[in-house]
Amino acid sequence: MRRTPSVAFLAIALCCVRLVQAADGPEHSDQGWIERSNAYTQKVLDVELEHRPERGSREGLAKFDTLISHPTLADEMQRRHELEKVLAGIDAARPRESDHKVREDMEILHKALDLQFRQEDYELQHEVPFHNASAAVFQGLRVLLDDQVAADRRQAAVTRLRRYAGFEGGYPPITEILKQRELEQIAKPGVLYPSKGEVQTELGRNSNYVDGIGALFRKYGLTGWQDAYASLKTQLVAYDGWVRENILSRARTDFRLPQEKYALAFEEYGIDLPPQRIASMAHAAFKEYQQQMAPLAAEVAKANGYPSSDYRAVIRELKKKQITGDAILPFFDNRLHQIERIIVAQNLVTLPDRPAIIRLATAAETAQQPAPHMSPPPFLHNTGQRGEFVLPLNIPSATGGSEDKYDDFTFDAVAWTLTAHEARPGHELQFDSMVEHGVSEARALYAFNSTNAEGWGLYSEYIMQPYEPADGQLLTLQLRLLRAARAFLDPELQSGAVTPARAYEVLEQDVVLSHAFAQEEVERFTYRAPGQANSYFYGYTRLLSLRKETEAALGARFDQKKFHDFILAQGLLPPDLLRKAVLEEFVSSQK
Repeated sequence: MRRTPSVAFLAIALCCVRLVQAADGPEHSDQGWIERSNAYTQKVLDVELEHRPERGSREGLAKFDTLISHPTLADEMQRRHELEKVLAGIDAARPRESDHKVREDMEILHKALDLQFRQEDYELQHEVPFHNASAAVFQGLRVLLDDQVAADRRQAAVTRLRRYAGFEGGYPPITEILKQRELEQIAKPGVLYPSKGEVQTELGRNSNYVDGIGALFRKYGLTGWQDAYASLKTQLVAYDGWVRENILSRARTDFRLPQEKYALAFEEYGIDLPPQRIASMAHAAFKEYQQQMAPLAAEVAKANGYPSSDYRAVIRELKKKQITGDAILPFFDNRLHQIERIIVAQNLVTLPDRPAIIRLATAAETAQQPAPHMSPPPFLHNTGQRGEFVLPLNIPSATGGSEDKYDDFTFDAVAWTLTAHEARPGHELQFDSMVEHGVSEARALYAFNSTNAEGWGLYSEYIMQPYEPADGQLLTLQLRLLRAARAFLDPELQSGAVTPARAYEVLEQDVVLSHAFAQEEVERFTYRAPGQANSYFYGYTRLLSLRKETEAALGARFDQKKFHDFILAQGLLPPDLLRKAVLEEFVSSQK
């Protein structure tokens, strides 16, 4: 999920990774073009990490650990100037580059930076941002205070904390910098304020971040942080009060984005169809998935003696068998091993040697990312860290009341498809495979978008479905139904064709989500990441179409394991580049 540029300094994207190169093996024999490509990408990264050192820490580079970003307008303009200069050099060198793959990567860099510049220009011209200081500071410290970060790096978090709090010379409190950036935008005529629902909800959950910061320092037994933390807590509370007075009081009641802004979001997330077209496709798929669910629901109802065979009633019955407490992690770990045995037996894809990790999220992490997700390891300087399949807790209340309860993620039938999507053969395998194959940095970082990442995750659910028990297949279709619902609710909420109340009705009644999960979805559509929810459905349909096209071209020669291995070896390519690689390289090699 993207943040406004001047706050993106602390927003570490969950799927933004940089790769080390594998050195051995026949598939790595042609590394020359990757080294040339990476030399261009490094010029971009040098600028990005200098201005956003928290991201450098996330990538495993200890030299950035005590540094913090200084997100003033002057720093933002300096960063922009430096990136434009780097891009001009890349564009000038592209016609002289002899290797077509390197030229493709140079074009990837051009497109990524061009989009970034256009987004920054729009936001500077038209928007008053809401910079959530509590969330940003928590994330900047969280990248250092983690079980997989070397113990000798964690003490740097104390220095970083002191600098956020303004306890060291040359570092004003981060809240004052963010306040100044917002005042600069408020002074512009005709600017658009954030939506009221976004600001209210985020402010209501900020205590989770503030408490989470203290909990991290205590967990790792650090010293010398207490005074700065006490001051920072006061600053963050005061900043939230300032936001209520100066931004929330003027926030717009209509969450819908301007058409230009929504179009930029579609482009960022890798969707090249208009919203109306996506919605039309998704409505048709929604009905198709419901039809596929009916016979499976009847089979499950008969086997369990349920009174109704309607898929909605059957899913509600299955949800009653919740797994709780200490039983959750062993259960998911066992389900992962079951899936791995199926992958091997059915020759679906090559598995890496390293095991996958599954863990529960903290309350602060749940506030930041309420859905199950894969948190990738650092790839630039990886000293043994691995990706983590993270299961959230119940979603924190935004009003100080009792938290809303999920019943969507911790029962037997759903564990099949959740694990397939987030762990194997889904996202965790994506990231591990990039390490194994050593794809270029441009293809991992700057070709990445939500369509190609989430498309593979949903496709992974699809290839696992035939080998699951009937209740597992039913829940796989339920979550596929959710992805179709996302792809018409998101654009129709943004266009005004449906209301949030209607979205809750579809999600809770037809898709059979808990209110907590439905709330997380509606927040995603309206302010967390409008446009992103379409990417699951769109990426899946593009990947399924590519498979069918490849099967038609190869006939009896089609080998799905080889096909899947080739897909993963390409890194996080968007659909058009992936299709070109499959048809020009994979199909010809198989023939």
